[in-house]
Amino acid sequence: MYIAIAGNIGSGKTTLTEILTERYGARAYYEEPNNPYIGDFYEDMKRWSFQLQISFLGSRIEQTMDMLNNASGDIFQDRTIYEDAHIFADNLHRMGLMSARDIETYMRIFQLVTHLVPQPDLLIYLRASVPTLISQIRRRGREYEMNIDEAYLERLNRKYENWIEHIYKGRVLVIDKDKEDYVADPGVLDRVCAELDALKAQERRS
Repeated sequence: MYIAIAGNIGSGKTTLTEILTERYGARAYYEEPNNPYIGDFYEDMKRWSFQLQISFLGSRIEQTMDMLNNASGDIFQDRTIYEDAHIFADNLHRMGLMSARDIETYMRIFQLVTHLVPQPDLLIYLRASVPTLISQIRRRGREYEMNIDEAYLERLNRKYENWIEHIYKGRVLVIDKDKEDYVADPGVLDRVCAELDALKAQERRS
């Protein structure tokens, strides 16, 4: 069972990945925590956008190769390679923060590796409004995120909604983080796990 957890910055992907990984005795793949360009990017997005996205893409390719080489057991992944391309890189280009030449180079590399990427059995999408995102970003206290522009987060939210509705073709479970707190409300986590248990049962029958 391969489960991917998608969502905007501060939506709670890592927390849910940790909870589900422990519950299912699974293997976790997290977003690169110490990207060497992340601090520079938030200081000067136009200067560092291409380097940041290429670095994230390379990390995601490494994860994918490890997943393919260790295919047994359940896997939970914090953010997907699809989000890197369709949400973040595309958004930076449309904001004028990544040149046409850079986005074309990036997408060529992305297209070369996507045939290696297995599609998740289920994508859990954490939908959250900007106030919820800002609250959670401040709570976790990463210095380089403290000055994230709210308009930037709103643009990413719109990109996520478009991706889920019109681009992504796989099975999706949506959690509304404005109303559903899987940490404070065990019922929310039970609903997620019921979906996962049904998926595992389906896999065993197939």
